[in-house]
Amino acid sequence: MIFSDALILFQTHYHGNIKYNIRAIIKTDNGGLFLMGVQDLNYLIAVYEEGSISKAADRLFMAQSSLSQFLSTLEHELNTKLFIRTSRGVRPTESGRIAIEYAYKRLSDYHKLRDEIQDTENLKTGRVIMGVSTFRGTFLMPPVLREFKKLYPNVHVIIIEENSLMLEQMLQNGYIDLAIIVLPAEILKADVESLMRDEICIITNAEHPVMKFAKPVKLSKHNKNSISKYVNLLDTVNFEYVLSDYDTILGRESRKIFKEHNIIPKVYNDKLSAFFAASMGAAGLGLAFTYSCARYAYPEAEFLSLGHDGKILELGVSLAPGRYHSKASIVLKEILLNVLSGRFNYSFIYSNSIFSGAAIPGSFDGVSSNFSNVTRASPIPLKISTP
Repeated sequence: MIFSDALILFQTHYHGNIKYNIRAIIKTDNGGLFLMGVQDLNYLIAVYEEGSISKAADRLFMAQSSLSQFLSTLEHELNTKLFIRTSRGVRPTESGRIAIEYAYKRLSDYHKLRDEIQDTENLKTGRVIMGVSTFRGTFLMPPVLREFKKLYPNVHVIIIEENSLMLEQMLQNGYIDLAIIVLPAEILKADVESLMRDEICIITNAEHPVMKFAKPVKLSKHNKNSISKYVNLLDTVNFEYVLSDYDTILGRESRKIFKEHNIIPKVYNDKLSAFFAASMGAAGLGLAFTYSCARYAYPEAEFLSLGHDGKILELGVSLAPGRYHSKASIVLKEILLNVLSGRFNYSFIYSNSIFSGAAIPGSFDGVSSNFSNVTRASPIPLKISTP
């Protein structure tokens, strides 16, 4: 079988109306042509990513039997097995891996085509695909999406939740438009802009006795987003901790911190989700580790920096490299930078006129009045710990 690099516009007639569909071309071994639609490509990718036909069917909101029939029909048309069925799910064959790689590439081409077409509508409609980790997305994205929705109510943001390394791969493949990732990037070598730093810290309640040991932190003008209170880790040893499971970043890092200081903490719950542990900490039911970005979700809780004993991650935002960037993805990236860095009044500068080259009156905090010439202060050097 031969997978073509082309997408074609397929015209059909339905009750006197002309309909257009995008199709990817596959040449079969017997010389025939097989056309796969965008929906078919999504089906194939879902089966691969879920590793299970039943889970993929749930994700796609379709019957398992229908998805199984699609897969069998596709394998028959291509005259090859794409997946090996096992009692634990499915895994791709060598032919399946080729087909999956092809599906990702053609979807990337489709997204590029869609982005260029929707830009002719000047942000009156369209969509953008945004990647972020589950934990951070919960805290960081709602205020960003709220502001984007106010400005462009008919442009839809599709959220993909994955770990940072997977998001880099999806950006590289053009499967998503932009993403928040942990720096330094492992795959992407350029076009990543510093967004904010995220510190692993302690979350607790204002009435928890550990607050007697909390000390104020002097914040510099460059670190307005930093935590304002600090506690020495040794002053916490007499208090109960609630910990995330070891298979989470917070679970692993918290145990490393204790090990580095030869501390055996008081722990009765050590297999909680990151959300559950943070919520118990915020309720004063123990000390928990979380990220400083959780302040968006727990405004009444107390967050305590561990200073040199803690870990700091720097986060960046990147558009998919080497491809067309839609107006929607560029605007969403700018709103991310402006909302999460808190550098200036983001709602002031956004209007459709920025893409027509029209100047926007005034400028502040390093942002010029013309969108094509945006400058930013250099990020503060940080000691970066990668998860």
